[in-house]
Amino acid sequence: MPKTIIAEGKTTTEAISNGLKELNVSKDKVDIKILEEHEKRSFFSILAPRVVKVELTLKEEKVDNSKKNREAGVHNKVAEKELTKGQEKVDKFLEEFIKNFENLNFTTSIDVENGLLKVDIDGESSKILIGYRGEVLNSLQNILNSIANRQSNERIRVILNVSNYKEKREKSLEELADKIAKTVLKTGKSITLEPMMAYERKIIHSRLQSNSKVITHSVGEEPYRKVVIAKKQ
Repeated sequence: MPKTIIAEGKTTTEAISNGLKELNVSKDKVDIKILEEHEKRSFFSILAPRVVKVELTLKEEKVDNSKKNREAGVHNKVAEKELTKGQEKVDKFLEEFIKNFENLNFTTSIDVENGLLKVDIDGESSKILIGYRGEVLNSLQNILNSIANRQSNERIRVILNVSNYKEKREKSLEELADKIAKTVLKTGKSITLEPMMAYERKIIHSRLQSNSKVITHSVGEEPYRKVVIAKKQ
């Protein structure tokens, strides 16, 4: 099922622009539908800023798999040396970094998987490296990405996980999405969640994408961008 989101703006152009940023695609990659307001505006609502809503649906793309595989094969051969260098730099940094926690025990592992560097840190006191809602974890992941890409000819992506936090967070967000969706259907009122990071919002969107009775979209500016869950009209 093609991905669909609802975007808002003061003008149609602004709403479309916000939607394209959310999907991270160009205008030619989506089908656009202007959503009309069915509710009558009261005297006081007329004084409020006008909000335009548009529906953006990703177009399905036909991919030449043989060409894609050939390109992927070449890329992997070119990137292999850079990945190894990146792995060595990240490993050296983590070795020095862990030394700062003299009374705490951590174990680290770095694996190359699908062209990525996957870093796992575990230990009884690992919560200190996670922080509130993963803030410390994400900051450390950004640092590792910078280190891996220092003097690199390829763009290396580092994914950090601490004591399986991301899997636990994903499950928690999926359960939240299901719970909020039920509330929205029961009350008929849309619900705006608290600000979340991009990957967390993506989990909510993906979880409810197959739900034919609700629709999701994001509002606000980073780092306070939020997911809105509403009943599909």
